[in-house]
This record gives sequence, structure tokens and C-alpha cells, in this order.
Amino acid sequence: MIPFASSPALLTWRTLLALAVVFVMLATTGWTAVQRGQSPADPLKAAVASWRKGSVGHRRLPDPRSSPRRIAAFFGALTSGERSRLVSRYPLVVGNLNGAPVSLRYRANRLALRKEAAVERRRAEDTQLSPEGRNLAARTEQQYASMLEPGRDFLAFDPSGTGRAAEVFGDLAHARRISVVVPGVDTNVLTFQKTGKWYTAPSGMGASLYTAERAASPSTSTAVIAWADYTAPAGLGMDAAIGTLARAGAVRLTALTRALPGAAPVSLFCHSYGSVVCGVAARGLPRRVVDVAVAGSPGMRVGSAAGLHTRARVWAMRDTGDWIQDIPYVDVVGLGHGADPVSAGFGARVVSAAGAQGHAGYFQPGTTSLDNFADIAVGDYGAVVCAGDVSGCRGSIHAGENS
Repeated sequence: MIPFASSPALLTWRTLLALAVVFVMLATTGWTAVQRGQSPADPLKAAVASWRKGSVGHRRLPDPRSSPRRIAAFFGALTSGERSRLVSRYPLVVGNLNGAPVSLRYRANRLALRKEAAVERRRAEDTQLSPEGRNLAARTEQQYASMLEPGRDFLAFDPSGTGRAAEVFGDLAHARRISVVVPGVDTNVLTFQKTGKWYTAPSGMGASLYTAERAASPSTSTAVIAWADYTAPAGLGMDAAIGTLARAGAVRLTALTRALPGAAPVSLFCHSYGSVVCGVAARGLPRRVVDVAVAGSPGMRVGSAAGLHTRARVWAMRDTGDWIQDIPYVDVVGLGHGADPVSAGFGARVVSAAGAQGHAGYFQPGTTSLDNFADIAVGDYGAVVCAGDVSGCRGSIHAGENS
């Protein structure tokens, strides 16, 4: 007979209790972030409604939910003038339309940012708003102004709700390798970039990885997408402990990877809750996604790498000082995100995170964690430093393998 103290039932109850304690603490000790107040307006929804009624010449505009191939064919049949008119009339739609030419999306999102910056500027001066509302509008306008700086390219921009964006570093249309950075909690338009510890925000993560890729392989044309184009949990409350937002984000991530131009191999670099999104998306990713690398992961909503049902190589890293290791790695009636990706039984390729210094430092320049990401991104798998400085994480990868 199994003693009650070690019975499966008691262990289950202990796990549930641990989960409850962790998430109550997270929600009550100041770790839960203040959400950006949502505006009652939904600019993108309104723009899509207008698009559905529109036409170019005698042709109706395609359903925005159409396949990227159909969208690409539609734009391919337009004249330069017709494309420009659509950008001018529907910048939010064109800027977020999978399948539209990349350069056209950049133009559209720059125009959308200008228009939304003007909206926020007027709100910041509106005396009918509360002081808090005017301050929020001023901060948002400043963020948009920064995003409009010369040389910045956005593949997606949506000011609705807390805001979404996806910034591109490098020549996406002609890249030989493409990386997508998927960030975690508290990702929104106001947290998209930072000045202090800039590499901890989505834009900084993308910029840091791109620079490291160029250093790792100067001859390889690469592009990095800092993909903050999903609704992430605000703070470490209940939304961060369940998979609802991850499932919605996975749909968007899959759509992105299926719509990327060209045929270059794609690698995903998923941080914190972003690794949950990548885990849920894994089985639906196209074959061109050859690597899924996670850092500081709370789990990928599976019990093992095999459960992801992906052909992509699965990599995992965690700094020894990362607090995420103290969460319960379980999935009990939807609470928690499953097994620990760096555990021996999970089956991921565990690589070194030396230098990362905690949960937010994986993209810090000069760290082994960032160098490992860059080597994976450019396909130089032989240069990857495994955890414990052993070669096991590089097993079954042929020399020079790029896909």
C-alpha cells in the first residue's frame, strides 16, 4: 500500500496548492502590471469594415482573411498608382495584410503611425480627458514618434487596445535566413522599446539579435522580426498561467510564418510566455521553420519536445538566476504550461545561457545566450555552446546543415 504522504493524490494537491500560492503572490505583490487603458475605438476594425466596401477600378477588394497567395496575386495585378491609392486610403489594412508586398506594408504602417500620432497628440491636449488620460496619450504619441524615426520598418502596426507592432531589421524580402523574436508578458505598444536595458524590450531584442547575427556570419543576409503582434498577458496574473492568450497568439504567429516572403529558413526565438505561444503554434508551423529556441520558458504546454509535433529543432536555455525556474512545471486542468523545456526528460537541445543574469537578460550583448541565438539563426550549429559545455545539444546535426 502506498503511504498517503507520497501518494499521487497528495502530490497532485500539493502541486495545485503550489500553483495557487505562486499566482496569488504574483497578483498581489506588485508584479502585476498596470495595463494601458483601452480606447473604446478600434481603428483597425473600422478600417477593415471600410475596406470590405471598397474597390479599385472595377474590382472589389479581397477579403482580408484571404490566403497570402491570393493577397499577393491581387497586389501583383495592380498598377503602382493603384497600390499607392490603397495605401493612402487604407493604411491600417494594407499594413497588416499578410501577402501584401513587404515594402508596401512598411509604407502603409508609416502612414498609419503618423495618423495615430496626430490622434494621440489631440487627445493629449483635450481638457475633457482626465490628467491620467492626457498623460497616457502624450506617452503614446511619443512612442509613435520614436517608431517613425528614419530607417525603421514595421511589418505590422495596430493601435487598437493595448497596441501591437512588428519591426523588421534587415532586408526581409531578400534574406537568406529569417529570425522571429516572440516576447512574453507585458508586451504592448508602450513597452515595445526601452531606453534603459533596451535589449529587454521587443524592439531591443530584435536589434540585438540582428547585430549578433551580422557578427556571427557577415556574409549571410539575415532579417529579424521583433514580433509583438499578439495580445500578451498583462503582468504575471492568471492570464499568464493559462493558455488562452497563447492559443490566440499562436494563430497569428502561424499566419505570419506562412506569409513570409521568399523561401529562406526561419528560426523562432521565444522568450518567457512567448515560448508558450511558440509551443502551441509548433504543430501548425510551415516546414521552412527549422528552429524553435526558447529562453526562460514556463513551459510549452506539452510534456516533451516530441509532443510539439514539429520537424523543427527545439532548443532551450535558462540562466541559473532566472526566477522562472521556481514556478511549478505542471499542467493541471489548464493551469500551468507543462514540462520544463530544459529538463533532461523533455528532449530539447539544451544550450548555455551564460551571462544572461536573470529572466530578462538573454538578448544582452556579450552573453553566450545571445551568441547561441545568433549561431542558431545563421545555421552555424557547430558553434553553439551546449549547457555544461558538452556537445550533446549538437547531436544529429550535419556539418553545414542550413535547413
